[in-house]
Amino acid sequence: MHIASFIDHTILKPDTTSAEISKLCAEAVQYGFASVCVPPYFIAQAKKEVAGSAVKVATVIGFPFGYSHHLAKVAEVKEALAAGANELDMVVNIAAVVAGDRATLEAEIAAITGAIGSSGAALKLILETGILTNDQIVACCEIYRKYPVQFLKTSTGYAAKGASVEAVRLMRQNLPEQIQIKASGGIRDFTFAQQLIDAGATRLGCSASVAIVQGAPAGEGGY
Repeated sequence: MHIASFIDHTILKPDTTSAEISKLCAEAVQYGFASVCVPPYFIAQAKKEVAGSAVKVATVIGFPFGYSHHLAKVAEVKEALAAGANELDMVVNIAAVVAGDRATLEAEIAAITGAIGSSGAALKLILETGILTNDQIVACCEIYRKYPVQFLKTSTGYAAKGASVEAVRLMRQNLPEQIQIKASGGIRDFTFAQQLIDAGATRLGCSASVAIVQGAPAGEGGY
């Protein structure tokens, strides 16, 4: 499988422009990326830009710090779905993870999955593994394995440490097969991308997506 099909082509900087969204979407269609991941403000534009292709539109919820109340996140989810988002990358309440507050985390995920309902939208939960201990990562896996979650995701890209092979491997060891892993944060070349896939990631969040694909060996997604 070509590496492009693993990639969520991403732009989430606060000063993103409409022209940059158009470029992102055109590249996603050209290279066959899995999705474009855009700020909520640009969901509708991205839907139009990728119309007629297999590229999905993803956006972020509770981004980038995750500590907004779960009811605020529910409102974000509803607005994103109404705008046409296919996939939702939500930052969990990291403060609650660090505090070991399972009740808050359970209330949050129950509310979010309830809001998604039967919409068919994929939910990716961002843990920010670079600032968590191994025990905290495992505790998250134990909580979220009980819910209709499609992916656990390593990072927002805003913490000092992003994706790591070790975190992906640990998550894979502690999740049921039906929950996939998305690695993101600091993935800038094909070699690292392939290492993350080998460790168990089935989706990659990247802003350097074109460079990664162009750096792939022939027959492995290179162009």
